[in-house]
Amino acid sequence: MTTLAGTLSFVTGASRGIGGAVAQALVGQGATVVRVARSLSPGAHGRFRDFACDLTDTDAVAQLAGQIIDTLGVPDLVVNAAGSFTLVPFDAATTDQLRRELELNLVAPFAVARGFLPSMKARGSGMLVNIGSIADHSAFPDNTIYSAAKYGLRGLHETLRAEYRGSGVRCTLVSPGATDTSIWDPIDPDSRAGFTPRNAMLRPEDVADAVIFAATRPAHVELDWIRLGPAR
Repeated sequence: MTTLAGTLSFVTGASRGIGGAVAQALVGQGATVVRVARSLSPGAHGRFRDFACDLTDTDAVAQLAGQIIDTLGVPDLVVNAAGSFTLVPFDAATTDQLRRELELNLVAPFAVARGFLPSMKARGSGMLVNIGSIADHSAFPDNTIYSAAKYGLRGLHETLRAEYRGSGVRCTLVSPGATDTSIWDPIDPDSRAGFTPRNAMLRPEDVADAVIFAATRPAHVELDWIRLGPAR
């Protein structure tokens, strides 16, 4: 039996990619997992409890958080894994693109945290994991829009960690390098100079392993930041 057996987790972006791998890994550890994504069919599927939600609709996020707390309880672990990736040179970028990137990569994680962290604090325990990126601490060409959102997410993480210190609520930022998910399909990094080939990228399961590692530390241990990347 693992330390996560019998616990409740909430994972966004859980229909595929990193979020899907995190949800699957948590179930493997014995947790019940609330999976959230726009494409999911609502209902119970084994140890999964699936909900469809547009995370850019902050009212819908607040309503969903209240529903989860009322029906399933306050989650022990919340993982913000949903996100988008816009790769565009600054001269070609638009403010509308920036707004869309901020909505899913920063505003949605804020809304999810707002929905659950006060109840976690009242209980005296819980963990929030935000999935960041190498782009939350390193600058790359054509990454203005994405990095602006991910640097903002890192700022959110650091501030929440400071505000909730001593409350029993722990916060971890997981910042992976290039990870082989469907976000790369329209970009085709294998044919672009300076990009990591897909067969050399991290796998979603590698990032999920980092989340599991953070979530299984003893209650007196907080991992502030986990940074991982391809070996090449």
